[in-house]
Amino acid sequence: MAEGVIPKKYKELMALAVALTTQCTYCLEVHKAEAAKAGATQEEIAETIHVAAAIRAGGAITHGTH
Repeated sequence: MAEGVIPKKYKELMALAVALTTQCTYCLEVHKAEAAKAGATQEEIAETIHVAAAIRAGGAITHGTH
């Protein structure tokens, strides 16, 4: 999660989105805290939650139609 081409904040937000879809309690706690430490705002975290929810729901809808 170190700084690289993709900043740490974005890596932590991506990890948070994955943790939301896998529903790993430990990962949720760690990556939310690390995203905040890396400068993520509450608004960015909220938007990450909405994106993860939309992607997960999209999978359910797609699989449900097959």
